[in-house]
Order: sequence, then structure tokens, then C-alpha cells
Amino acid sequence: MKTGKYIPLGTYKDVKIGYGTVDFKNLKTIYLKLNSWLQAENETEDFDYIIHRTRRRIKELVYNLGNPLFKKQSIVDLDIRTKGIKLEKKSFMNLEITLYVDKVFDVKSKDTKEMMKFIIADILENGLTDKNLFNFHNSKK
Repeated sequence: MKTGKYIPLGTYKDVKIGYGTVDFKNLKTIYLKLNSWLQAENETEDFDYIIHRTRRRIKELVYNLGNPLFKKQSIVDLDIRTKGIKLEKKSFMNLEITLYVDKVFDVKSKDTKEMMKFIIADILENGLTDKNLFNFHNSKK
């Protein structure tokens, strides 16, 4: 029996966003999912360093959320293949953030959707800020 739930939230600044849980009846974690295509502005950057620094910045943003529904601990999985980054080529980005629940709440409620949109917008605005790499596009074309 499937007890997981994924709720797509549409797109925000050319990034597909959504959130979900593995088991919404026995709520322990919520995951945020962000997908987009990236295009680099120059090839001279150390993209491994940019991605590492970005992952740390996102982890810090999540830690400082101050949301009483979530614990301070989290998992940030930022997946970008750095080997193939070139100026004229787009690379796929998959960002998944796992938040540990401190208080049980309704995953499907309108308030939860708005809260997740706010958290994701904050991550996009303040976490994925390096314009040398994070130029988002809806599709590969």
C-alpha cells in the first residue's frame, strides 16, 4: 500500500518545485524537490567548489529556518554533473532537501503548501545565488 505523497507546486523562476513525504500517515520527514537546467556563464570557475559552497549555504539556510515544525537537522542533496559543464551546454540540476519533522501536521493543507513555497523561494533566492553557474532554464533546448 502506497503511503507516500508528492505535491507539485509548479515552477518558480524556471525551477520545477514540489514537496512530499515517504509516509504521510506516520510523518517523520518532508522532502523538498527542485529541478532545473543550468547554464554556466564561464568555464574558468571551479564548479566543484561552487557546488560545495552552495550546498553548505543551503544547509545553513535550512538550519536557521526557525520553523517550529522542523528540527534543525536536515539532508541536502545537490546533484549537478560538473564534468560536462560547458558554456553552450545546459546541465541538469536536482536538489532534494530532507527536513525532519518535530511536530506532526497535515501535509496536504493549504497552509503547508504556502509554507513550502516560502521555504523553497528562500532557498532559491538566498541559497542558489552564484550567477556564474545558477542560470536556470525550463528545458534543455
